[in-house]
Amino acid sequence: MLSVAKQVVVEKDKEERRLSKVKISIMRNPKFALWSGMMTIGKTYVKDGFPTAMTNGRDETYGREFIKSLDDKELAFVVLHETLHKAYRHMHTWRKLWEENPQLANMACDYVINLELVEMDKRNDVIAMPVKGGKAIGLVDARFAGMNSKQVFDILKKEKEEGGNGQGEGEGGVDKHDWDGAKELTDKEKKELERDIDSGIRQGLLAQQKVGKGAGGMSRELGELLAPQVNWREALREFVKSTV
Repeated sequence: MLSVAKQVVVEKDKEERRLSKVKISIMRNPKFALWSGMMTIGKTYVKDGFPTAMTNGRDETYGREFIKSLDDKELAFVVLHETLHKAYRHMHTWRKLWEENPQLANMACDYVINLELVEMDKRNDVIAMPVKGGKAIGLVDARFAGMNSKQVFDILKKEKEEGGNGQGEGEGGVDKHDWDGAKELTDKEKKELERDIDSGIRQGLLAQQKVGKGAGGMSRELGELLAPQVNWREALREFVKSTV
């Protein structure tokens, strides 16, 4: 017979094992091949008393009770939600938006991600937005299709100035956004993270090409991150220096 202490350990390990199982199932699913390389980046923590899920752009944290409250499809949705936050470097790319208006910045990032996830699996075969009391937990609005977070933020900001709230379907959010934790990363850690994310996305693109184009296609925001940012004046200057 297990002692009380051992029973607690076994119970706690159950959520970690379930989370790992869901992650592995996503990575092995051809539909989400694009994100397979991203899902190995950073550390994953399961904590008691933590309300939902969170990422600082590198590491992920999940509340133990929150995991228990979700079925496997809902948990898979949340895992991919955190993965896309990392892939799009939301906690670093859009920090200026958060400093201007934290609420709207959080909403804008979630609107982009949730709509993409819903489009990835319209029939909810593998992932499904969490539901509580018959209502979706998370922000989703079809009018933001194809936009990046800055474009959504500008629309929400304008609507708020006009007296609205920019609220689409769903309520609240499926996670928290650790902007402070992202800021605490050292310059070295940020550079390493940037390289890891770039590598993870490109690995995912190769995996996607092998299995054929899945539902997790490249969005505008992801394309912008991968596109080489070249200053044409600097390129011209280097060309002249090398040829003259």
